[in-house]
Amino acid sequence: MAIHLPLSRLSQWQQVTFCAALLERMLPNYQMFSQAVDFGDAKLLRNQLDLLWQWLDKSNRTKINFEAQLNKLEAATPNPEHFDTYGVFPALDVCMALMSIFQGIQDKNSADFASVGRLSANSVYGYVELLLVEELVEESGEESDEELTVDPEALEQHPLVQWEVATQNELFDFLKDAPENKKTCEQAKQLVMEEGLSNLGIEV
Repeated sequence: MAIHLPLSRLSQWQQVTFCAALLERMLPNYQMFSQAVDFGDAKLLRNQLDLLWQWLDKSNRTKINFEAQLNKLEAATPNPEHFDTYGVFPALDVCMALMSIFQGIQDKNSADFASVGRLSANSVYGYVELLLVEELVEESGEESDEELTVDPEALEQHPLVQWEVATQNELFDFLKDAPENKKTCEQAKQLVMEEGLSNLGIEV
């Protein structure tokens, strides 16, 4: 279950914009986790995403000290083994996505940008699977979910999954012909945040 988009056909600038826009939809998942368990630094991640948008502004490009930013991000990245809440997984996906962008900018031949789309989709698939399992538990009256398996079609047809696929496709289609300027960045952000929700349906 993956969204296959030919990101390599986009310029590096377009790929970074694609990833930064997806991160706008993912970031609230980290913010909610951080607040719930009092871990990490949501402001740091917000600042780092803002830094990427500033880097994308060619008319006033900001320099990024990638090593320093990656070190800060590493300290704010949660270890799933240390938390017993599901929210740690989408929060981890946010951190890994940011790392992928920082690394991808430094290595023009890397496949790091493609992993951001996968991480966003994985957050959605994992969350929806959890919701569907909980529904099956309620319907079956079983106390354990160990024997329950989710119908792949039900997963693919879930509104959040459909929305994720549609958003990534729409964003790609918009960016492939868009000029590389600040207005395109603003339009990309507007496109993904039109609903005012994270990719998991959390209100922003």
